[in-house]
Amino acid sequence: MVKKLLHTRMRVNDIERTVKFYQDALGLKIARRSVSPRGAQVVFLATPNSEEEIEICQLPNSPSVQVQPDLVHLAFEVDDLMAFAAAAAARGFRLSDGPTKTGSGSVIAFIDAPEGYEVELIQRAK
Repeated sequence: MVKKLLHTRMRVNDIERTVKFYQDALGLKIARRSVSPRGAQVVFLATPNSEEEIEICQLPNSPSVQVQPDLVHLAFEVDDLMAFAAAAAARGFRLSDGPTKTGSGSVIAFIDAPEGYEVELIQRAK
């Protein structure tokens, strides 16, 4: 039986640009960085209030990453979506969709990460 989710891996074309996005737009921190035996650059990002990590990987001499729309996204809870959006915009990161109120009363929005990955931001209904 599976015990728990440890990490999600996302392959990228430009690891430094992607890590900078997650640090600057979302405030994530680097947990560790390494080079795999195959020569892949790997960065694990810690996620707040969670043991799960995001693994960002850039493989040498591999085809370019082309993320299909709506293929995969990460979702993060925020306390105040409008305050988050304003702070992110001040740092040069604008929402790509939303904010939108859901049927449950939550408010969601999206911001685009490098490579075409989407990041969903959720302010839960109070």
